[in-house]
Amino acid sequence: MKKRTLGFVHTSATLVPLFQQLTNEYLSDVDTFNIADDSIIKDVIKKGELTPNTAARVVNHIQAAEAAGADVILATCSSIGSAIETAATLCNIPVIRVDQAMADEAVQISDKIGVIATLPTTLGPTSDLVKRRAEAAGKKVTITSILCEGAFEALMSGDAAKHDETVATALKSLIKEVDVIVLAQASMARVVDTLTEDEKSIPILASPAIAMKKLAETHLK
Repeated sequence: MKKRTLGFVHTSATLVPLFQQLTNEYLSDVDTFNIADDSIIKDVIKKGELTPNTAARVVNHIQAAEAAGADVILATCSSIGSAIETAATLCNIPVIRVDQAMADEAVQISDKIGVIATLPTTLGPTSDLVKRRAEAAGKKVTITSILCEGAFEALMSGDAAKHDETVATALKSLIKEVDVIVLAQASMARVVDTLTEDEKSIPILASPAIAMKKLAETHLK
């Protein structure tokens, strides 16, 4: 039987090792390849939104992944969600948002959901996705969103400690207000490991592992 192929579309090459590790863990019998273009996220950050031209480039990358032989495509950036959904309507194979399974899981856990991000361009699309997935599940939810001001800039300038401290402070504050938290960016997941068990009194969800586990159970089982 022919091995299935999973194509990743990233807006940062730094995510390639993380998803390779998760592939080894959840999808060891699946072939993978990566398309990474960090000019996309840089453009989104610079302009404060996903413009039509940049969205078109996202769609082109996803169509290129299909042409390259992918059986399933996972797009790993939450800031480009609307373009991913557009691309899904133009492809003949499943095109998956990395944050969809996480949003579905959060909606199942509680109706008081927190969303935390270090970029406004990610906070909006993630909150919107959670809201729409709740509607699709026939549930009403209250979403509390927090933007960790300055954290992304600190990370990009090499000050990982400041990034982690800013995110940890925001997490501790949000934990008191909601029943489950979704991390809008995979880069924030490591901060959760720095919290004590007492501080992690509610589920804190990160999209990469949840997305890969879901793929293993559905499209690539």
